[in-house]
Amino acid sequence: MRMITILAAAALVGAGTAAAQAASVTKSIDVNAPPAAVWEAIGPFCSIKDWHPAIGQCTTDGKTPPARTLVTKDGKATFVETETARDDKADTYSYKIDSSPLPLTGYVSTISVAANATGGSTIKWTSTFTPASGKDDAASDAVGGIYQGGLDAIKAKFAK
Repeated sequence: MRMITILAAAALVGAGTAAAQAASVTKSIDVNAPPAAVWEAIGPFCSIKDWHPAIGQCTTDGKTPPARTLVTKDGKATFVETETARDDKADTYSYKIDSSPLPLTGYVSTISVAANATGGSTIKWTSTFTPASGKDDAASDAVGGIYQGGLDAIKAKFAK
C-alpha cells in the first residue's frame, strides 16, 4: 500500500539533530455528503482507524484531553497524538504529535469539515511543524501523502 510505503520511508529517513525552518502542509477535498454525515464519520478522535487506509489500530487513553496511539496496518509505525482542541459544533478538532517516526518536531494539526457551494462538504487538513535538519522535503512529502491518502479514502466512502 502506497501510504504504508510513505510512512516506512519517513521512518527510515530519521530525524536530524538541528532544526530546520518551520513548514506547513494543507490539503483539502470536496466530498459528496453533508457536513454532519462527514463529521460523524471522521470527527471521533479514534475514528481515523475506520477511514484512513494506513491506520490499522487506534486506542485512546481515556483522559481529557485524550491521547491516541495509532499503529499502521503493517505494524511498522506507531504515532502518539494528543487532542488539543475540539469544536463539534464547528466540525473541527486539533491535535499534536507526541511521538512518531516522521522526521519532524513541533507538529500541530487541524482537521475540519465545512459546507461547500455544491451542497456537499469540504474537508481541510492542515499542519505546521519543524522538519529535521535537511529533511524539509521528506517531512512535507510524508505529511502530504498521509493527508492525501486519508482524504481520498473519505471521498471514496461518500462517492455516489
